[in-house]
Amino acid sequence: MEENLDAAIDSLLNVEKQMRLAGDVAGTKKAVIDIVELCYKARAWKTLNDQIVLLSKRRGQLKQAVTAMVQKAMQYIDDTPDIETRVELIKTLNNVSAGKIYVEIERARLIKSLAKIKEEQGLIAEAADLMQEIAVETFGAMAKTEKVAFILEQVRLCLDRQDYVRAQILSRKISPRAFDVDTSKDKKKPKEGGNIVEEAPADIPSLLELKRIYYELMIRYHSHNNDYLEICRSYKAIYDIPSVKEDPSQWTPVLRKICWYLVLSPHDPMQSSLLNSTLEDKNLSELSNFRLLLKQLVTMEVIHWASLWEMYKDEFENEKNLLGGSLGPKAAEDLKLRIIEHNILVVSKYYSRITLKRLSDLLCLSLQEAEKHLSDMVVSKALVAKIDRPMGIVCFQTAKDSNDILNSWATNLEKLLDLVEKSCHQIHKETMVHKAVLKA
Repeated sequence: MEENLDAAIDSLLNVEKQMRLAGDVAGTKKAVIDIVELCYKARAWKTLNDQIVLLSKRRGQLKQAVTAMVQKAMQYIDDTPDIETRVELIKTLNNVSAGKIYVEIERARLIKSLAKIKEEQGLIAEAADLMQEIAVETFGAMAKTEKVAFILEQVRLCLDRQDYVRAQILSRKISPRAFDVDTSKDKKKPKEGGNIVEEAPADIPSLLELKRIYYELMIRYHSHNNDYLEICRSYKAIYDIPSVKEDPSQWTPVLRKICWYLVLSPHDPMQSSLLNSTLEDKNLSELSNFRLLLKQLVTMEVIHWASLWEMYKDEFENEKNLLGGSLGPKAAEDLKLRIIEHNILVVSKYYSRITLKRLSDLLCLSLQEAEKHLSDMVVSKALVAKIDRPMGIVCFQTAKDSNDILNSWATNLEKLLDLVEKSCHQIHKETMVHKAVLKA
């Protein structure tokens, strides 16, 4: 059987040589594919590997023949009898396609298959290193969805091996705008002589599914840093996906997470904007408890921590059973901290000067804790305040320089003179009206 195979291969190699030297592309491709098919049908995997290497190294080998050979051999990867044979075939094809720009897409797919095998064997670090060798963002002929899926796979493996720095670098290769599906414009036809963009394989998810995967990976990354606002923005992006918004069973847990992470986020303009836009969402009316929670944060009133925690403790604990899991190990402490910060901001709006004792009573904290939280907010520039410790007084007013004071006086005088002038004009008008009536 082996002798027959060798004889058949030798005769085909002679045909391939004649075709190659004659520059016959179609004939060379057919001869190369016939050799590969012959080895596959005989289940001679070692011979197949040897022939692939031999054919790729032949003098003046045509690009089209190498491409056809690699593509044909890739179809046989799933039919290999065991893992060792499969890995050997993938490595052979990988070595053949290395450094050849015309089979770069095939090489990327081979690396992905090899990385998947490594991951199944528990070698996550090796799988991540393999995937990072390929920079798919430079592949002009690869479909957009396949590129995005490949980069997301790189990010996922980096997160699995807890390499957060590299995960962030890789995630920046994908712009969030890449997920905006523009159905109005027809697909641009490739220019004459330009690269024809290949169709993505059937197992690649759609753009909207990739969008969800991307933001779920971003949530994993930001959870590592406890960056609540970015986690909230990622959930908001998932919430805006049409398929999620149409299904209450999907949007309910996502909207709950948005509300919780909004409350946990430090007070800043972005958080304030998201808070107000979430409150305007019609779906929030179906989650009355969360609507009330967000309303309390928007309303400039002091929130009593003990009663709030008693009301929402069960909801808070229940999050671990829903989509995305628990809110994080420090979430309960951070929630209390955000309520304290909110209360200090409320006090600063209503008081220009207040005693530390009164402030600590309003915040339901000890004097030391109230002073510490107030100092932290001043340091982070969330608030302007001065503490007179000997007198025990907090002053929330900003110190004005002489120019500001003079400007405010000038403005006040201008307003006063304006009012006087308007009053004189009204009096004069009334007098003229009454004079005209008397004369009549």
